[in-house]
Amino acid sequence: MLVRDGRFDVRVAVLDGTGVLRESVESLGIGEIAEFPLGSFYDVNFVRQVRACTAFLKENNISIVHTHDFYSNVFGMAAASFARTPKRVASKRETGGMRSGTQKFIEGIALGRADAIVANSGAVRKHLTDECGVSELKIELIYNGIDTERFVDSGDASAVRLSIGVPPDPKLVTLVANLRHDVKNVPMLLRAAAAIQRDDVHFAIAGEGELEAELRRLANDLGVGGRVHFLGRCDDVPKLLSASDVCVLTSTNEGFSNSILEYMAAGKPVAATDVGGAGEAIVDGQTGFLVASDDYKALAEKLTVLLNDQEMARSFGKRGRAKVEKEFSSAVQLDRTIAMYERLLAAKVK
Repeated sequence: MLVRDGRFDVRVAVLDGTGVLRESVESLGIGEIAEFPLGSFYDVNFVRQVRACTAFLKENNISIVHTHDFYSNVFGMAAASFARTPKRVASKRETGGMRSGTQKFIEGIALGRADAIVANSGAVRKHLTDECGVSELKIELIYNGIDTERFVDSGDASAVRLSIGVPPDPKLVTLVANLRHDVKNVPMLLRAAAAIQRDDVHFAIAGEGELEAELRRLANDLGVGGRVHFLGRCDDVPKLLSASDVCVLTSTNEGFSNSILEYMAAGKPVAATDVGGAGEAIVDGQTGFLVASDDYKALAEKLTVLLNDQEMARSFGKRGRAKVEKEFSSAVQLDRTIAMYERLLAAKVK
């Protein structure tokens, strides 16, 4: 949306050019995607790539560098510092549980080089001030944005379910999460599934990662292997959600979950652990339910309520969709991002 808006001339640089979003970025017509592949922060190649990126920033007269995750923060802030890029913006999207002490130290140096740090939730902002020592004056609160128009009811729930091996009649509870890190706590959902002793409730887990085999074993051990469907990477999340009845998030740590926004945009009621920014998106008892981290019994109870009360579920979903449209759409976050850029550049000439 920043490209289409036209107020800024946008360039894209990546550390890995093989991601699933490459085709979408190329379709924007912004020219070559600069790639600076890394293997480590501690080898000669890192220095070589920083130099290459520094040259790229100078050659293209870049005024603002905006990085978006741990690795690009470290790399991008280093290159932008050497290039003397006028304004540097880093981003923080997690509250803890994923970084080693060394990584936290390195990222602290990177954040110190930034003129502004985007926090994608109030929980992340608090983490930055309380645990990272960042001044509130340096933090910009800009939530993740979502294109709500992508999330419309496909009108063919039975066909979608059959395509993923789920019978058309049972209720379907869906979790969208990667299976690469324990922080997603998928076992909590599997234990909740075991506590819901109903053959008419199935569970879909959309996501790929090295934990899948272990999770499949746990599902079988809990006696729910026949009702839990591991889908791997899902290329059409909106269609899957349109065929779902209730959606869940079981993480032990989050910054601000894109999955929750997708669930709400699809008009689905949500049951989620009360971690990170979940409570900033979900209004407990109105658009979904919040439960304590790892409390699978409470999760099973709330899922049962939503599965049994279709009117409540529809009401929660309708309110959730309206909240996303008002507060978390891509258009709203674009306006906030551009306002931040303009403030930074105006400060440059004062």
